[in-house]
Amino acid sequence: MPRVCQFTGKSTRTGNKYRLRGRPKYLGGVGTKITSCTKRKFKPNIQTVNALIEGRSQKVKASAKAIRLGFVVKPSKRKYTWTRKQNAEA
Repeated sequence: MPRVCQFTGKSTRTGNKYRLRGRPKYLGGVGTKITSCTKRKFKPNIQTVNALIEGRSQKVKASAKAIRLGFVVKPSKRKYTWTRKQNAEA
């Protein structure tokens, strides 16, 4: 399963990593220069969580932002004892 959020669509992005050399101007130098540029990956904070999807509990991959914003509806906590209402339904 790929590293993709099911709710927001966030996935791994690519970018550049710059190596700088020199003293910055605000510190009295002549400025920094880029001496190398290599590719890197920006990975989202993907978590595997239980979520309610179409009334059923299912494990999905969701970004931390989707969880914080409330896109993920978590199932109710498990009841370890039987109540009268549950006994009547069973």
